[in-house]
Amino acid sequence: MRTVTLAALLLCFSCTQKPQTEVEEWEAQAKNITIIRDDFGVPHIYGKTDADAVFGLLYAQCEDDFNRVEQNYIWATGRLAEVEGEEALYSDLRAKLFMTEEEAKANYEKSPEWLKQLCDAFADGINYYLYTHPEVKPKLLTRFEPWMPMYFSEGSIGGDIERISTRKIQTFYESGMEIPEMELLQQKKKEEMAEPKGSNGIAISGDLTQSGNAMLLINPHTSFYFRGEVHVVSEEGLNAYGAVTWGQFFVYQGFNEKTGWMHTSTYTDVMDEFKETLVKNDGKLFYQYGEELRSVDSTSVTLKYKEGEELKEKTFPMYHTHHGPITHIADGQWTASAMMWEPVKALEQSYIRTKQDGYAGFRKMMDIRTNSSNNTVYADAEGNIAYFHGNFVPKRDVAFDYTQPVDGSNPKTDWQGLHTVDENILVLNPKNGWIQNCNSTPYTSALEYSPKKEDYPNYMSRDQENFRGIHAIELLTGRSGYTLDSLIQLAHDPYLPAFNVLIPGLVKAYDAHPTPELKEPIETLRQWDFTTSKESVAMTLAHYYGTLCYSKAERPEGMYSMQWVEYWGSDWLDDQKLGLFKEAVEKLNSDFGTWQMPWGEVNRYQRLNGDIRQAFDDAKPSIPVGFASGIWGALAAYGARYDNNTKKIYGTRGNSFVAVVEFGNKVKAKTMLAGGQSGDPNSPHFNDQAQRYADIQWKDAAYYKEDVLKRAEATYHPGEK
Repeated sequence: MRTVTLAALLLCFSCTQKPQTEVEEWEAQAKNITIIRDDFGVPHIYGKTDADAVFGLLYAQCEDDFNRVEQNYIWATGRLAEVEGEEALYSDLRAKLFMTEEEAKANYEKSPEWLKQLCDAFADGINYYLYTHPEVKPKLLTRFEPWMPMYFSEGSIGGDIERISTRKIQTFYESGMEIPEMELLQQKKKEEMAEPKGSNGIAISGDLTQSGNAMLLINPHTSFYFRGEVHVVSEEGLNAYGAVTWGQFFVYQGFNEKTGWMHTSTYTDVMDEFKETLVKNDGKLFYQYGEELRSVDSTSVTLKYKEGEELKEKTFPMYHTHHGPITHIADGQWTASAMMWEPVKALEQSYIRTKQDGYAGFRKMMDIRTNSSNNTVYADAEGNIAYFHGNFVPKRDVAFDYTQPVDGSNPKTDWQGLHTVDENILVLNPKNGWIQNCNSTPYTSALEYSPKKEDYPNYMSRDQENFRGIHAIELLTGRSGYTLDSLIQLAHDPYLPAFNVLIPGLVKAYDAHPTPELKEPIETLRQWDFTTSKESVAMTLAHYYGTLCYSKAERPEGMYSMQWVEYWGSDWLDDQKLGLFKEAVEKLNSDFGTWQMPWGEVNRYQRLNGDIRQAFDDAKPSIPVGFASGIWGALAAYGARYDNNTKKIYGTRGNSFVAVVEFGNKVKAKTMLAGGQSGDPNSPHFNDQAQRYADIQWKDAAYYKEDVLKRAEATYHPGEK
């Protein structure tokens, strides 16, 4: 009887227990998570489960740069105009054309349970940070939801959606006209002058290393502070180190103990435009598809935008065919944009990638085929090196030119499923012992062991080289005995092959038409070995001249960027070359009082605050940097923005997070960040890596727990700090 009574009492007691509040649930989960900050502020997050690790990862990211975490989701979810005003409306509309909030929620609900748990942990980690940091005032997002990652499912520099022109969307909605050709040309020229968006990936076989272990160079070129450096560990097999795009719950570029992955932007054709033939019947829109008329899916969306202190609204119609949303007009026809849009599978692939322990698992993960905007350079502890050129590649009828909008009314233009990974361009353990991709052609990725262009459809890849690719091949050919340090030096080789093409033609033009005012600067270039350094005056002259070529020189039809430089260096008229060089010299004299400016005096690094768009000031402290733009073939790219109202050049993109990794019985790695881990100017880790960055003094990555503990500066649970 006593047992029954006790059981009844316990049952009654349990019935009176209040369910845990949300905050209590966060606090309970936080106890399962430990964050250890090392001597560079890198967070090492340890959790019992993967969900715990994700909770801690997002909490740590918010500690480092909540501003960037929030900004990425304001943009991705289509709410930018609520912060930045009416000019951002078409960025928001673009996001909604591909996925509404209702669709994002539906994608979350249909996710596998393990992925839903990670999405829940993502939201909980950020919301707990905001709860424990009431002094942080978000610009817009005061609460994060687990469906938000559906909008931001892969972490590339310029995801597929960013290739959809907001200017074309605006023109379609506001005037029904195409953008004037002159404006398109100006946009194109501006893009071509900018620092190339892309990366370098190099994998080295153990046959070429001193240790006999495979090595990997992870060298993305992004806008500075685009990703933070993290290490995230769980008792469920997660142990990934690398770079995470702010607000995402997976390591995007990085390594675990057994595998490493590096993404470079791909030139595989993964997006197409379909011109639709429209018919109006009884006030409803239809589009022709073969012999049938299909209904155009017509909905609407109301977007908010900031005007002064007010929030206003604007409602837009949205139109879709089975090809995708209507985004613009081409040749007088409404045109739909087709691209990979499977957020659940994309998130699965991005996360599963981080937990693979060898080539077999990694190769199986690639079968998900949603890594659409990237190539992947790979190395592992088994000694394998590999290169996957693209991942999501639609099958198409090669009778049609998909570099231009195709006829959407013809069913033969439709995508016919996806190519398998084996059908895509793939390099595995080439006999030369190395693989490189610098956003260049895959057909030179492994010298004579590279894939052959004739074996693939044209849409698999553009066959275009660039100066970074040329540079990498020259450095890698015939070389062996690599160590981590020598791979770092290779990644910073100062030679600039573009100037070896451009400058001799300028010197030759001067010799044919000498003028006293250009004699000294030309002699400076004549004696130059085409390498960059802080001390080089020739580097300054060459950069100013080359930049003017990109902005003002003739561009023959049918050529791409590298071929233009070759043309300017050889066949271009002498008086044109000398005229632009004279303008470059005059610009230096005007800005600095002399053309004899060492490159490091002109080319600077400066970080004044945590703003997403950095302000620069010649009167405030900065440090000299000897690196150069990737346009000229610099592997350690250092690109600038030129609308700063400053005379000096300030780096804004290029090498940001970089790493070299050696796989063996234990993994070893060295890394570097531009500036530092924190976006807070008051943090000791805001700029503590800046001088090391400029001096090529990379830090050792603390991967194993004993090494992390030796370098620990702070250890805490979320909510304690």
